[in-house]
Amino acid sequence: MSREDETIFALRTTANREDQVMDFVTSNAIKKKIDVYSVIRPHGMRGYIFIEAATKTDAEQAAFNIPYARGILSQPVKYSEIEHMLEQVKHEMNIQKNDIVEIISGPFKRENAKVTRIDKAKEEVVVELLEAAVPIPITVKMDAVKVIRRETETAPAEEETGEEEPSL
Repeated sequence: MSREDETIFALRTTANREDQVMDFVTSNAIKKKIDVYSVIRPHGMRGYIFIEAATKTDAEQAAFNIPYARGILSQPVKYSEIEHMLEQVKHEMNIQKNDIVEIISGPFKRENAKVTRIDKAKEEVVVELLEAAVPIPITVKMDAVKVIRRETETAPAEEETGEEEPSL
C-alpha cells in the first residue's frame, strides 16, 4: 500500500447534512492551518464525505467539534474504491430535433412530446407536449426524456394508441 492510498479518510455525517459538514471542515482546516488537501462529497452518496489529509490526526482535527460530523472511520479509504464516484462520465445523448420523446420524470411524467430545440451545453431539451391543445415549450433535462420515435422512422406508435396524430 503506497502512501497516496493512505491519505483519504471517510467522515460519517448526518444524512443530508454533507454540504454543511464540508463547509465546516474546510473553514476549520483553513483557520487552524491543518494539512487537509481536499474535501470530497460524492454525488449520490449520503452520510459520508471524504477528507484527503496528510495524516489521520489532521483529518480528525479538521472534523473536531463540527456539528453533524459523526467521526472518522478507522481505516483509510483507497482512491480506487471511490474513484467511480468522483469522475463524472459523459454519456453522449442521441437526441435530435423533431424526435418524439417520452418524459420519464417530473410533473409531465409519461407524457409524449416533440423535441424542438437542444442545448447540449446545459444538457437540456425544449419539448412541446403532443397531447396539449396549445403547444407550449417546456425545458427539461436531457436525462428526463427518452427517445421513443425518430422523425425519419415510420410511426408504429399510432397503432399502439389507436389514434392518429392531428396534422397541423
